[in-house]
Amino acid sequence: MNLSSFRVFFKQILQTLGLLLLINFLGLFIDSKFVAENIFKEAQWINNIAVIIVFIYLFLKATARVKEQLIYAILIAIIGEYLFSLIFGMYSYRLGNIPHYIPVGHAIVFIFVYYFSRKPSVKANRKNIEMFNTILILIFSLFFLLFKKDVFGFVCTLFVFFFLRKHPKERLFYLTMYCVIAVIELIGTGFECWKWPEIAFNKFEFLPSGNPPSGICLFYFGLDRGTMSFYKRRHKLTWGRLKRIRAIEN
Repeated sequence: MNLSSFRVFFKQILQTLGLLLLINFLGLFIDSKFVAENIFKEAQWINNIAVIIVFIYLFLKATARVKEQLIYAILIAIIGEYLFSLIFGMYSYRLGNIPHYIPVGHAIVFIFVYYFSRKPSVKANRKNIEMFNTILILIFSLFFLLFKKDVFGFVCTLFVFFFLRKHPKERLFYLTMYCVIAVIELIGTGFECWKWPEIAFNKFEFLPSGNPPSGICLFYFGLDRGTMSFYKRRHKLTWGRLKRIRAIEN
């Protein structure tokens, strides 16, 4: 990669993942325990409104395909949040609720990572990015296992790699999603917007967990796969043509 190509590549990272992480940092800071206790108790509502505005902006600019996927992502996220947080007790939010910005935020994360994975310079350097992300994930998960006793997160990470063996063409998207979710989880737990119990689901003592667990993006994959699956099922002919085009390109 020459200097000119690197500049384009770096610019496309900033336009997608950089912007996504900036939005998450600012939003989660607004909803942080620090802000609630020292500045404005009802600050979560500010974040709710801000995230919904961001979503509406992205939705209006999106193609018909992306709009449909955003709707699926929100619906799946709502079900997943109530199921895993309130029913299964897998994690808990600062106020014991499901903040309105969370399901919408899931959809925003999904679409930004999708946009990143479709950028020309990213696709051109796919193998290098996949290798870099893999090494980063291994270091991250091993660090949490050794120093945070995060057995649960490490097991989830192993399942992530097992899952990707069967979906090599989607490896770039999912490895990137792992890294993005890891950063967002560190920000969210650092600001005490939510927390994870010391053992998986607060029930399984043989699975000690970090706060956050390193490989928890495994459960986010359910949203990603569900979103794509719903779209594929509704548009079988279009998806079939896309698969044939990809086969020719590869």
